[in-house]
Amino acid sequence: ERVIDDMHRTALTAAIPRRATGELSQQPGQIGALRDRMRVRPMRPEHHILTSQHRTCPHRDALLPDAQIEQLVRVNTLSPIVLTKYVVRAMMADGGGRIVNVASIIGFTGYRGLSVYGATKASLIGFTRSLAREVGRMGVNVNSVAPGFMDTEMTQGLEDAKREQIARRSALRRLPDIDDVAHAVEFLLGDGAKSITGTVLTVDAGNTA
Repeated sequence: ERVIDDMHRTALTAAIPRRATGELSQQPGQIGALRDRMRVRPMRPEHHILTSQHRTCPHRDALLPDAQIEQLVRVNTLSPIVLTKYVVRAMMADGGGRIVNVASIIGFTGYRGLSVYGATKASLIGFTRSLAREVGRMGVNVNSVAPGFMDTEMTQGLEDAKREQIARRSALRRLPDIDDVAHAVEFLLGDGAKSITGTVLTVDAGNTA
């Protein structure tokens, strides 16, 4: 559970409006590197939004207080939906935009003790695919990135044997890092992804291969 919590402890909710005239962000962790990476090169003159939300409660469902379950749903599901609701209006009016939601491989693989968290991430994937259908005709692309176990400061603090055990589960025999996720987001926001929408890009070094 500790590794899973670290894997998604970084979070960002950022909106980059036309010509980067404003920004809304919440940055409680290392995901600032992702936002910096997005700014390496100029974006197209249209709206872009990256939504990532994080809240984990690594306990069995039966032991979770109702308030914690509600908080998980509000942070991981409701907040990106509401944020997108307000930002996508401008995108549709301008005839284009990009939305990238940061989900999790747990949304489609599941994990012991994280059933509620997995449900919220699965719902975000469903939201991504349905919204892509709704706003595609207005020129808005909607996709998700699903990170797996990542190489972070906390996982670096694990015993070598434990890190190797996690890495061996992946086809590439290593853990992805934050830059890998940043590159994926940058790609989905760029011109190279103009015909990609309604999909989930998994960044897990082959953990789910």
